[in-house]
Amino acid sequence: MDILDKIIAFKRDEVKVKKRLYPVSKLEDTVFFKREMPSFYEALDKPEPSIIGEFKRKSPSKGVINFTADVEQVARGYQEAGIAAMSILTDKEFFGGEDHDLRNVAGFAKLPLLRKDFIVDEYQVIESKSIGAAAILLIASILSKKEAERLSDLALNLGMDVLFEIHDEKDLDKMNHKIKIIGVNNRNLKTFEVSMDNSRDLFHHLPLNCLKVAESGFQTNNDVKQLFSRGYDAFLIGEKFMRSENPGKTAAGFIMDLKMGME
Repeated sequence: MDILDKIIAFKRDEVKVKKRLYPVSKLEDTVFFKREMPSFYEALDKPEPSIIGEFKRKSPSKGVINFTADVEQVARGYQEAGIAAMSILTDKEFFGGEDHDLRNVAGFAKLPLLRKDFIVDEYQVIESKSIGAAAILLIASILSKKEAERLSDLALNLGMDVLFEIHDEKDLDKMNHKIKIIGVNNRNLKTFEVSMDNSRDLFHHLPLNCLKVAESGFQTNNDVKQLFSRGYDAFLIGEKFMRSENPGKTAAGFIMDLKMGME
């Protein structure tokens, strides 16, 4: 059993426990469930490269990334830096995240928030809405076509956007035609190795009518500029920012240098 299989097995057990502790009726009675959140799609739909700043404390492959960072301070820093949207890891066991990380940021941030987790059950979609997510991540490789369609339909009906993440060409067969944002992850979720070639190789197979997001592995402005010139609209960057003492300040410098380099 590889690390991805372990994560999914753990996640399914975790959802069973949550369903008993926090039934759907409680989730639907929350403030955020009844509130319209900023549009994740509109935030990324810009003529210039859109940066999605990520918050994560650790990962199975890299271990601890930043356990001292405060999610609210990072969110404020990202917002001041001019990022388009924020991704927040909510998986606790493997990434050190918490649902209340996203909930706390949703209470004040003007940014649309992406809940990044391993979503395998409708309960998690409803839960995402209840904690303030404007969008959810759906990972094609861990879902069947029917699961992907069912989960994405529910998210869209609840007013959230879906970032549909693929790792290879065959994942496209599982994509619901209603989804408007597709992401290519440069990280192999089975080995956790990163290759920017994945975004380059898969671009011409992506649906023309979708916003295109390149995820993982970005270290320099040149990485972003190269993929932007190929047609990608947005870029999810986490570790580059989170490994610094001040992720917001690092993001601000990255974005400023990127803008200057595009002139």
